[in-house]
Amino acid sequence: MQHKKRILLAEDEEHLLEAIKLNLELEGYKVSTAKNGKKALQLFKEERFNLIILDVMMPEIDGFVVAETIRLENSEVPIMFLTAKNTNEDKISGLKKGADDYLTKPFNLEELILRVNNLVKRSLKGEDLKEFNSYKIGDKTIHFNSFELVNEDGSITALTKKETMLLKLLIERRNEAVSREQILETVWNYDVYPSTRTIDNFILTFRKYFEPDPKNPVYFHSIRGVGYKFTEDHH
Repeated sequence: MQHKKRILLAEDEEHLLEAIKLNLELEGYKVSTAKNGKKALQLFKEERFNLIILDVMMPEIDGFVVAETIRLENSEVPIMFLTAKNTNEDKISGLKKGADDYLTKPFNLEELILRVNNLVKRSLKGEDLKEFNSYKIGDKTIHFNSFELVNEDGSITALTKKETMLLKLLIERRNEAVSREQILETVWNYDVYPSTRTIDNFILTFRKYFEPDPKNPVYFHSIRGVGYKFTEDHH
C-alpha cells in the first residue's frame, strides 16, 4: 500500500509558502504548513514526515533552532533549509545543525522539486533499513535496536549507540566510500565534532570485533583522504 509521502513546510512568506505547497502537491506529496518555527515544531511532534523544509528566517523560532530541536528527537528525517542569505557561514551552521540540503532564495521551483524527490528517496532507503534490525558480518550478528553484537557462541558484546549508528551507516552504504564529513554529520549530528582520530578508533574497534585478521581487513577499510568503506563478505 503506497502512502502519500508527507512533507512539513515552514515558511513565513505566504505567497512562497502557497507556491511551494502547490508544486509539492502536484508531485503527489501531502504537505503540512507552518508560518513560524513554533507551529513547525508542534506539527513535527504530531505527525511523521518524510522531509522537513525550513525557512531560516522565521518568526517565533528560527529555522536553525527548529532543526536542532528536531534533530534531538529524530536523526533520520531529512531536513532542507531555505534561506535568503547566501553566506557560507549560514550554510555551514545549517549543515552543523543537521540539515541535509540547502537552497538559497530566489530558487527555481524545478530544482526544489528535484532536491525534494532525492531527499525523500533517501529517507525511504533509511526506512528499509529499519526493517532489518540485525545484520550478520562473518559469524557475528549486530542487533541495531538493542545495541548488541551476538557472537557465534551466543555471548554478547554491548555496542555503544555511536558504534551502532556508525555500523548502520557504513552497512547502509556498503561497498561505497563514506566521507568523514558524512559520518560526522550523520553519526555525530552536531554534538561535538570529533577528530578524525575518533572515527579511526571506531574502525579499529570494528576490526577487532569482526575481522579474522585485523591487520588485513576484509570488511572495514580506511580510504586515504576520503573516508571509510564497509565491504560485504562474499564467501
